Amino acid sequence: MGSVVAVKVLICLNTAWNLVNFRSGLIKAFVAHGYEVVAVAPPDKYVNQLSELGCRFVPLPMANGGTNPLHDSLLLWRFWRLFKQEQPDVFLGYTVKPNVYGSLAAHWQGIPVINNIAGLGAVFISGGWLVNVVRSLYRMALGRSAKVFFQNPDDRAMFVDSGLVRNEVTALLPGSGIDLMRFAPPVLSSQTELGYLASPTDKDCHDDSIQFRFLLVARMLRDKGVYEYVEAARQLRQRWPKVEFCLLGFLDVQNPAAIARHEMDDWVAEGVVNYLGTSDDVRTQIATADCIVLPSYREGTPRSLLEAAAMSRPIITTNTVGCREVVDDGINGYLCKMRDASDLADRMSQMLQLSYAQRSEMGLRGRAKMEAEFDEQIVIGKYLAAVREAIGNTSLR
Repeated sequence: MGSVVAVKVLICLNTAWNLVNFRSGLIKAFVAHGYEVVAVAPPDKYVNQLSELGCRFVPLPMANGGTNPLHDSLLLWRFWRLFKQEQPDVFLGYTVKPNVYGSLAAHWQGIPVINNIAGLGAVFISGGWLVNVVRSLYRMALGRSAKVFFQNPDDRAMFVDSGLVRNEVTALLPGSGIDLMRFAPPVLSSQTELGYLASPTDKDCHDDSIQFRFLLVARMLRDKGVYEYVEAARQLRQRWPKVEFCLLGFLDVQNPAAIARHEMDDWVAEGVVNYLGTSDDVRTQIATADCIVLPSYREGTPRSLLEAAAMSRPIITTNTVGCREVVDDGINGYLCKMRDASDLADRMSQMLQLSYAQRSEMGLRGRAKMEAEFDEQIVIGKYLAAVREAIGNTSLR
């Protein structure tokens, strides 16, 4: 009798960091089910961590922020060559370029494709002629996909209504899901996990001497509402001079909406915000924050808010696509208007004026929401079912 050949899953994102931080649970689940997993991305310092997940890494150069047609044509050829060499049984695409060029190359070779549309990105938000180009590419890329996952109903409706994807192959996911064991309230986490036990400020905030920390966790982009956050901090400092307004995330990213380093340096020099750089374990920073803020213009489902709520932190975000799914206004946080620094400052002021007990209750309700709606196991279950369905509709090579 011949040996059973393992199903080969090829999963591609725009950075190895993304694979490690957002898809490690899914990769480990595939490996546990006996699948061979090939992880593909441009190489970075996180590559070594992928081998610990039980997968094999293949580097693929990719200009994530570029729109040069020659570079994109080269990327399409690289995907075609990669699939020819690897012969995967199914391709999982995330982020714009793997979803577009990876899907096209996979379709040409008869490889089933499962896409994940995790938000629409800066191009869709800013508008312009490039949107029409991207729409056309998506229409070609998603036309023959076995499954296309979306992270909120608004994005799915837009793609379906625009004729970019057939409704019958779409499905909704609760973002990338959240590992509820890893992202737990600090009082439930061991000292070895976090390095210490932390809890929100236990002082009520009815005077200007309060020590309180707001934290924005995101790539440093205009579309994440960074300008509004900084302006809200300026307004609030007049009343609460000792409140800390922190930012954590990648600066100088390849993106047309990127915040320039000199801008961040100016804000820090002004004393309005504190830039914390990046972290390989955001739990340590979330644990020391009293409230997580993300005034984003549009999201798939923001991972930073899922992590914060899972760790029982109250959150403030915009009443917009992808963000409002995570917050029940007044229950586990507050919703503010998009691109409105004054309204954001009002919501942050409301948070400051809550008692410690009220903020703690908000955090507990956020944790309960994550357990009920955003558990990573929900995402893993849907992916396992989608892969089984996709390979069941093709003959394994």
